[in-house]
Amino acid sequence: MSKPAEHHDNWKPSHNPWLVAVTVTLAAFMEVLDTTIVNVAMPHIAGSLGSSYDDATWALTSYLVANGIVLTISSWLSRLFGRKRYFLICISMFTVSSFLCGLATSLPMLIVFRLMQGFFGGGLQPSQQSIILDTFPPEKRGAAFGLTAIATIVGPVLGPMLGGYLTDNLSWRWIFFVNIPFGIITVLAVTAFVEDPPWERKKREPVDVIGICLVSLGLGCLEVMCDRGQDDDWFGSSFIITMAVLGVVGVVGAIIWLCYAKNPLVRLTVMKDRNFATGMFLISMVGALLYASAIIVPQFAQQVLGYTATTSGLLLAPGGVAVICLIPLVGKLMGKVQLRYLIAFGFFSMGMAMFTAANLYAAIDFKHLMLYRIGQTACLAFLFVPISTVAYSTLPRELNSDASALFSMARNYVGSLAISLATAALIQVRQKQQNYQADNMISSKKEVANYVQTVQQAAEAHGMAAGKAHSFAIAQLYQEFTTQVAMKSYNEIFNWIGVMALCVVPLCFLLSSTGKKAKAEGGAH
Repeated sequence: MSKPAEHHDNWKPSHNPWLVAVTVTLAAFMEVLDTTIVNVAMPHIAGSLGSSYDDATWALTSYLVANGIVLTISSWLSRLFGRKRYFLICISMFTVSSFLCGLATSLPMLIVFRLMQGFFGGGLQPSQQSIILDTFPPEKRGAAFGLTAIATIVGPVLGPMLGGYLTDNLSWRWIFFVNIPFGIITVLAVTAFVEDPPWERKKREPVDVIGICLVSLGLGCLEVMCDRGQDDDWFGSSFIITMAVLGVVGVVGAIIWLCYAKNPLVRLTVMKDRNFATGMFLISMVGALLYASAIIVPQFAQQVLGYTATTSGLLLAPGGVAVICLIPLVGKLMGKVQLRYLIAFGFFSMGMAMFTAANLYAAIDFKHLMLYRIGQTACLAFLFVPISTVAYSTLPRELNSDASALFSMARNYVGSLAISLATAALIQVRQKQQNYQADNMISSKKEVANYVQTVQQAAEAHGMAAGKAHSFAIAQLYQEFTTQVAMKSYNEIFNWIGVMALCVVPLCFLLSSTGKKAKAEGGAH
């Protein structure tokens, strides 16, 4: 027999809410970390398992595909098993999958274990956010979301640095083994401190087979299309065309089905709330901009400046520290300034930071590159917590689980697509710049001839024979050419990301006039 509604309204967790928040956030942090920690180790993985780099990237694709699918269906799985039980299943199996990934002796084995890791890891963030929503009253959620923001933002930042350090100093296998102690600790802590509120206890849920199939087909195929498109020549490939068609059919079909199904996989009625619908779009843009820039900076540092994986990862770390320091300040401002103004300021600041960073040059030092990245990352403090707070401010409590699944899916899935698309865009821009610059590098041009002559004379002055000196000058010219192409390509990508950030600014004002009023409205539910 269900308990009275009054008892439900007065329910409070038995343990300290902050102890619960830290426990569930640790689990979510592990999963966020694994989204980017593998990136820097791909050449090592390919060499160790005897595969090409292109084939090895399926270890990334498989994780992102499984992760994106489960993010959406996690609400239903949570209701099916009971939220705490489902959370424990996800943590336990994520830890086991990490151990198996570290033991993999072939690429197919690694891909299968990464699919498992992504499948069980995908349920961690929605469950964590749902638990925090029910653990804290509306007026205290901003501070709790600050803790979530640290995990969500610092995870992608710390991933390349930790992955680089472990790969350079131990083995690529340790990027998976490092999850094991944290997984064990988290399982024990969740068992001891987390509990389900009355409305989230295990229920008899009908299986929405059609919804599961459509969501899996749509999100899975679109992820494969974006991740493999550049390697397979995009729509010049029948495989990519097939993935695109199936992806669109799956997503459109899923939306139509979920709107009319009697017992849908996830209740899209949450999208009727304007604050949530707008917040979901805004957080998807945060995910896209965060993940795209987080993958571009280490690439530039390693491929152009010759940094090691560890050093390139260190470029990102101070930005994470800046976010941690700014979150308390933003928390105080949230009680005094309308949240839509803070969010608009965050996107505007990000746009300006990207434009500032679009001035890379070959001799740039570590300090200046680090300062650029701090500017790009610090503004996230004005985005994640305010967006999360306003998105849930006017939703009824019984929709928290569905809302958390969609909200996490929007941020992480769009972010994973952004990683693939940013990398593909960089290759396309580089090819365009290379063609353009090649037209200006013909030997008949006075500037080119003078450069070759100057370098050749300098080489001859150091005792090099005339023939070798000329070859050396041509090699130096080619190196200068490739460096300039890379510089212009990265600068153009940063400009694109800056334009995207500024385009989002006007959309922030679709949010209701929120501040203390939003907290009061949220409390009404």
